[in-house]
Amino acid sequence: MQALILISSSNNNSETKTNLSDFMKANGLGLHRWLAEGEENQWAVECDVRYNDINIEIFRKNGHQFEFDINLISNTNRRKKLLLADMDSTLIKGESLDEIAHKAGVGEEVSKITRQTMNGELDFNQSIIRRVSLLKGVKQSVLDEIIEETVLTSGANLIAPTMKKNGAYCFILSGGFDFLTSQVAKKIGFDGSFSNSLEIKDSQLTGNITFPIFGMHSKLQKLTHLCNKQNISVKDAAAIGDGANDLEMLKVAGLGVAFNGKPILKKEIKTQLNYTDLVGLLFLQGYDVSEIY
Repeated sequence: MQALILISSSNNNSETKTNLSDFMKANGLGLHRWLAEGEENQWAVECDVRYNDINIEIFRKNGHQFEFDINLISNTNRRKKLLLADMDSTLIKGESLDEIAHKAGVGEEVSKITRQTMNGELDFNQSIIRRVSLLKGVKQSVLDEIIEETVLTSGANLIAPTMKKNGAYCFILSGGFDFLTSQVAKKIGFDGSFSNSLEIKDSQLTGNITFPIFGMHSKLQKLTHLCNKQNISVKDAAAIGDGANDLEMLKVAGLGVAFNGKPILKKEIKTQLNYTDLVGLLFLQGYDVSEIY
């Protein structure tokens, strides 16, 4: 594999360029090309790999103090033809189910279950049934409030437009719910979404989820299905997410990215964005800042 090291960060620190240059010299990295030099507070530089034995964890440890994301990337087949993105805590800030729960007065209990689930400590399907059951009686109007209050993660609105200019398809794959995924997908230019549905009767949540549940295995199955539909390999797909239910999808995709990932993802997924916003997904594919903004 012809490889490069990509260093990226999203910040407005005036010393970032100096820190980047010093870091590259100290770690024996040669400049390949800049993708962003502070435009829109984005920093991304590709570095040539001068030796074969690369321990990316050492680079990450050295770059932690500067809030640098450091990833080893292939210099071939970088621009993906399909993007599959998680929604909660990835495309949007926070967990939408938790937000409903807070409005219903059961926020602490539901949030605890969510954290355990995203850390891989609880089965996703059992967890979501349990959490939704606690929402019985919540008025449907609360869902409209959630839609209005949802905040996009920085860079979320730039991913699909940039990739679609280059012929890619973009979908949300979420363990969340379609009342929100459909709205978010439309707002940020995705081609569609796949998620769960809340059962509603007489303008209230019944506390039931509509089956089948769209969970971890569903995300992997949808990845395979969409690749087959587009007649492309899974290596031509990018996937991004933060929690345990994204793990299978991220492992199989040609570019699987842990975005502010839970510990289980940081342990299992090599490509990570912890200091770069969602524009980092585009830098990983070799887009430069002039192609994004």
